[in-house]
Amino acid sequence: MAGHSQFKNIMHRKGRVDAVRSKVFSKLAREITVAAKLGTPDPSMNPRLRAAILAARAENMPKDNIERAIKKAAGGDAENYEEVRYEGYGPGGAALIVEAQTDNRNRTASDVRSAFTKSGGSLAETGAVSFMFDHVGLVAFDAKVADADTMLEAAIEAGADDVKSDESGHEVTCEQGSLGEVAKTLEARFGEPRRTALIWRAQNTVDVDDETAEKLIRLVETIEDQDDVQNVFVNFAVSDAMLAKMQG
Repeated sequence: MAGHSQFKNIMHRKGRVDAVRSKVFSKLAREITVAAKLGTPDPSMNPRLRAAILAARAENMPKDNIERAIKKAAGGDAENYEEVRYEGYGPGGAALIVEAQTDNRNRTASDVRSAFTKSGGSLAETGAVSFMFDHVGLVAFDAKVADADTMLEAAIEAGADDVKSDESGHEVTCEQGSLGEVAKTLEARFGEPRRTALIWRAQNTVDVDDETAEKLIRLVETIEDQDDVQNVFVNFAVSDAMLAKMQG
């Protein structure tokens, strides 16, 4: 379950749109700069930068902001960010993986640990929960680009491992090392995907009651609110009724 995206919708509906958008743009710009600095500033030759730009467009980030983030890397004056991963547990024993980009590991570790503690969770050692997830590539398309059978056939031909299709769209997953090629092949046939990314996909999801679900969503929100945090992946499932209640 890509639960964190649903949780962001909850925050948006609570009147935090401007503050959330500003923070999202800042995080997207950081990823664009890091991707451009690690590779080439040409997205056609840099799959990670291409993915970062797609993510920025999906959030309606202005083109000028995107170009400025790329130029920052090319100019050589960008901060040196280190990529770090944190793992931990939330209420009900749910597992979380947190990805961050930081120029100060001590600060980020302290902030993430504090976020876990405040919301009834606990930070664990690296490797404590990642074995419950698969690190895979994701290419996502809107449902309108193809029917389920067509997408499945194309994904298999492109070298993907799995496809999940429903009314909300198509999610194609593949080995992480194949993401660039799979995304390029599918884009040539169906047009620009709405998202390409490396994700941690839970092997199994944990069902939690509504009270625990609310605590877990608060935990994810608190962690995502940290400036250095880029992504949060979870292994718990929230009922539609609970999501509707929190969005109300």
